[in-house]
Amino acid sequence: MPSHLSADHPAAQPPGRGSVDALISQARRLKGDVDAVRRDAQEDGSDPQGRWQRALCDLALHQLNDLDAHLAQLRDGPSVPAPAGPAPAEQSAPTAPRRGSLLSRVGSAEWNLLTDEASWSGELYQILGRDPATPPLTLDELPSLVLDEDRPKLTSMVTDCLVDARPIDGEFRMLHTDGSVRTVHMMGEPVLDTDGSTASMWAVLRDVSELRRSQRVVSETRDSLQRHRHRAQTEHRLAVELQEAVLPPWRGSLRLPQQGPETLDLAAHYLPSSTSALIGGNWYDALQLADGDMLLSVGDLTGHGVAATSGMATLLGAVRGMAMAGTGPGQLLSWLNQLLDATVQPALGSTVCCRYRPETRTLTWAQAGHPAPLLFRDGTGRRLSAPDGVLLGATPGAVYEQAEEPLEAGDLLVLHTDGLMPGQEDSTAAVNRLLDLAPRFDEAGTAQDCVRLVVEEFGGTERADDACVLIAKLTS
Repeated sequence: MPSHLSADHPAAQPPGRGSVDALISQARRLKGDVDAVRRDAQEDGSDPQGRWQRALCDLALHQLNDLDAHLAQLRDGPSVPAPAGPAPAEQSAPTAPRRGSLLSRVGSAEWNLLTDEASWSGELYQILGRDPATPPLTLDELPSLVLDEDRPKLTSMVTDCLVDARPIDGEFRMLHTDGSVRTVHMMGEPVLDTDGSTASMWAVLRDVSELRRSQRVVSETRDSLQRHRHRAQTEHRLAVELQEAVLPPWRGSLRLPQQGPETLDLAAHYLPSSTSALIGGNWYDALQLADGDMLLSVGDLTGHGVAATSGMATLLGAVRGMAMAGTGPGQLLSWLNQLLDATVQPALGSTVCCRYRPETRTLTWAQAGHPAPLLFRDGTGRRLSAPDGVLLGATPGAVYEQAEEPLEAGDLLVLHTDGLMPGQEDSTAAVNRLLDLAPRFDEAGTAQDCVRLVVEEFGGTERADDACVLIAKLTS
């Protein structure tokens, strides 16, 4: 068996999964061999040589169990960094220098009950933090080294061994003279006299502080990861519920306005990110205003999760409120920019806001750092010339210009966020992918059919951000 298993050995290198599996198999085969030797040593419990051989086998089995657990953590568990802040008592207090030898952390002792004498190995003095020049402690004195909360445990183990002849196998924590707290594992058995009474007790003790500290860090890290995963799942659920509550719950096409000869056939679709579980701040909206005009808008607020979704809901509510009050798209974006600039948590947003008047078939629109709407007519498409407008929240007091576009019956408008075409944003090549759908749009019967074409074209694309598309088709 190797003489040391220290993880900080200079030649130690992180093995691969296959190498770790091989080491686990070797360790378990070795455990079987050691256990067989241990069973042979149990045949003659009165032989001192056999007793110590059995003790060493027990110790080796414990070490192999620890090694098996460490290898399993290395293979299956996440790498665990050392804690950055103050640690529990075992870490905060100074500790003795670590030594690579396994035997340097294992000591032995025997207490003679007939003579009240004790015999300790030199290693045990180091483990228990005692001066080798001082006499070994008796069984009555040994609990004085142990923490108050662990003394009943040690007393119970020793009593069971001496009175009921039970073997000892347990741990306790003790306070060194240098102030450090160490965890000690103790194994022992009684030695019976010829009349069956207990004559003495022997034990092997080892310092398992580093092992227990490592196990505690792994456990705390695993618990922290579980709490983080639970928080992320909760945040995702809240973001989804908030988004579903805010965005129009369309199931199929929506025709607006509800009265009048001129109608808009509307459909929209939200495309989630393929690389992130968090919901972003994308939105689409269509609203019939009090004067009969139609409000169409899409937009995107930076960020993900509940913060971005709640910010999106705030902006969308402001857009609806100002539009219902009769505010034009350009002025609406100017006030929206002031609102975003005044928020406690800085954020940037992009949007395109359109106001359609059915009576004159006129589209008045403004944009804030957002892709311009695409207009499709008679089987061809083009991008509308965008009026000036910077991102929302980028510049205080920004002015947003408006543009007007006359529309005709049968025209198709496509509004989208830039996440629809990841990596290309509003480049000519990206827009051309949508414009190339013009013949198929012309053959489609409804706005919902056109949305399905867009999803077929872009829905399978790996996107780092979510996106949405809103399509409006003029009918007469």
